[in-house]
Amino acid sequence: MGEAAATTLASVVVLGTGFAMAGYVYHKSYKHLQLKKIQNAFEPGDPVLELAAFAKEVPPPEDEDRWITRDEQSRIDRIIDGTERGHYFLLMGEKGCGKSSMLLEAMRQTNGNDCAMFEAHSDPEIFRARLGKALDYEYHEDYIGGYFSERGPRESTALLDIERAMNKLEKVALKHRDGVGKPLIVIVNQAHLIRDDDAGRNLLELLQQRAEQWAAANLVTMIFNTDDYWVYERFKLLATRMEVISITDLPKSQAISALQRYRWRYFNERVPRKDLEEVYNRIGGRLNFLNRVAKSENMLDTCDEIKEIEKTWFLNQCWILGSGMDDDVMDQQKWASAAMVLVQALVDKEKEMERTFDPKTGHILPSFPMHKAQEVMTRSDFIRELDRLNLFTITSNAEVRASSIPMWRAFKEICELPGFRQFLEDTLDRISDIESLGRTRELVAKDLVLGGKYEISRGSGRDAKVEIALRQKEEDDEKDDKK
Repeated sequence: MGEAAATTLASVVVLGTGFAMAGYVYHKSYKHLQLKKIQNAFEPGDPVLELAAFAKEVPPPEDEDRWITRDEQSRIDRIIDGTERGHYFLLMGEKGCGKSSMLLEAMRQTNGNDCAMFEAHSDPEIFRARLGKALDYEYHEDYIGGYFSERGPRESTALLDIERAMNKLEKVALKHRDGVGKPLIVIVNQAHLIRDDDAGRNLLELLQQRAEQWAAANLVTMIFNTDDYWVYERFKLLATRMEVISITDLPKSQAISALQRYRWRYFNERVPRKDLEEVYNRIGGRLNFLNRVAKSENMLDTCDEIKEIEKTWFLNQCWILGSGMDDDVMDQQKWASAAMVLVQALVDKEKEMERTFDPKTGHILPSFPMHKAQEVMTRSDFIRELDRLNLFTITSNAEVRASSIPMWRAFKEICELPGFRQFLEDTLDRISDIESLGRTRELVAKDLVLGGKYEISRGSGRDAKVEIALRQKEEDDEKDDKK
């Protein structure tokens, strides 16, 4: 019995020790493998770059002459290759200006070395998944320790998982800085898609805190690409190492050159200078519009079609209903009428400008400082939503203007409609009347029989109360008879 007990005890000790050693070795090797996978995510030849480059039509290396080199491209190249460091960057500009294409072009020149890029999303869970895909990080979801009654990895929130991914990335960045001497690059594309609510603001705060710390230590350079001004406002609260790079439409010479190249690429056609200038006068230097026009058979018709699309989009969002509108739609009409008032003010301001076109830079759109635009609208809470819908644009200098040249042409056409000013005035009057009715209280007097009266009096003094007494006619007659 003693021999059997000793044998059993020895077997249990050996098995327990073996399992403990195997578990310890697996745990250590798993953590090492995680760091190795994140390190491999920053190696050259990232397939995400190839997919994104194909979608954005970034040219391959042998097709350099088809790429439109912008003035900001050289600086973005220095940021992506790690030459410019010590800051994190916010790229701001209207949709379709070519911000993402410039980032992808800079990544292509380095073959994606030391760089990872992913698209933001309004849902933190999807943001978490996309970040994990970019970093090749599984958030411990493939860890077999969960089979042994340990706490599951998805019992935490998406924000906590993102923080864990950042911790792992920081360890990899420390080794990379010691070995290579350059920071890693993480690009958050379309950061404006993060929802402007508590969860979205918490996510932006987490990302900005990491960006500040990593920029100070030259570990990771984070780049945020956004179309909306509210992201800049959130970052401005805590920013000390942030730099803003404003991306605008191409100037006239570059826009015409880009259109000529696009036209030659798609149709092998040399377009006369006069036609190119006419296209630019109608759509400006927005790369997205230029590419769309260059692909069409009739460029001028496509320019008008783009303008009509922008006009329809604006009218669907902001059209006013006049003096006959129902009071149930007053909240939406407040928003729409405020937008129309701003449109009218911008159109009127153009008449006061000395010039609206520069031979070198191109169109000069009328604009208001953001605080002045809020004063014109008499509301301060509408302008950011209008910017989010790409109806207006708030630039990095807090200037409010039309979102594009086609949208500006649509603004002028709307203001030139017969009777528009009076129609807008009737809408504003109707809104004022409805608000006045909402503030008015009706007092109904009862119990007045045979000429009875209410006597309302108030005593002297600041805290005196108003007293209301009922006086019937019968009481007055009895008093007269007694006299």
